[in-house]
Amino acid sequence: MIQAPDIGKVIFEHTSDSHVVELPFGLGEWHLPTGWHLFGVDVSPTKHVVFMVVAAVLVFLTVWYAGRQVERRHREGKAPHGFGGAVEAVVLFVRNDVAIANIGHGGEKFAPYILTLFFFILYCNLLGLLPWGATPTGNLAVTGALALTAFVTIEVSGFRALGPKGYLKTIVFVPPGMTGLGAVAMALIMTPIEIIGKIVKPFALTLRLFANMTAGHFVILALLGLIFIFANWAVAVGSVAFVTFMMLLELLVAFLQAYIFALLTSVFIGMMQHAH
Repeated sequence: MIQAPDIGKVIFEHTSDSHVVELPFGLGEWHLPTGWHLFGVDVSPTKHVVFMVVAAVLVFLTVWYAGRQVERRHREGKAPHGFGGAVEAVVLFVRNDVAIANIGHGGEKFAPYILTLFFFILYCNLLGLLPWGATPTGNLAVTGALALTAFVTIEVSGFRALGPKGYLKTIVFVPPGMTGLGAVAMALIMTPIEIIGKIVKPFALTLRLFANMTAGHFVILALLGLIFIFANWAVAVGSVAFVTFMMLLELLVAFLQAYIFALLTSVFIGMMQHAH
């Protein structure tokens, strides 16, 4: 009798980071080097690092190849079509309807950053849907680093746009027209709230992306585990049907979460840029 696998172990091994990368088409495993340290910190590559590099390369190849196609069609006096036209449509949507629309005046200079976020997160999400793949955005360290870049962009660009005095007002808040002890009391009450508000934004970006990309994999693997637990054909048919539905839903979620991260980052930048 074949013993059922430990479903919990399988789920956590699939969603957690490790120094082993499963190769496609049953080619075995790639054991990554370990023991790399820099100033006492372990910087050895992991499977999430490998798939982030793959995602970054795919972003470059997508934009480069689509750009060449669009440029060639323009030289021929024709409208873009095919892969180049599709990527151009996505780029224009993210640039005009996400970045510029939510940041407002001056939003075009942030468009490259927002587009990079969108495509990088999208590929990280999609790579996790491969049978042998991994989802870097299912790692808190990855989503936290992405949110940190957003936080630095929001605050630094806000400081440059508002100046020292204007930026200070986004921390020490006093309602217009209030003076004296009331203004001091309001500043003492609102300043901690404003600081917490600045910290909560990247924290929310971190948890939202991490939770959404991890939850789907838990559900899919748990449904597949029912086949081994019950060993019944009816359960297997139902499980496969639900897993197929969840995989299609995860495909939608991969695009949706990349869009939401880019959208909220644009909104936060716009709120800071035009805080006055």
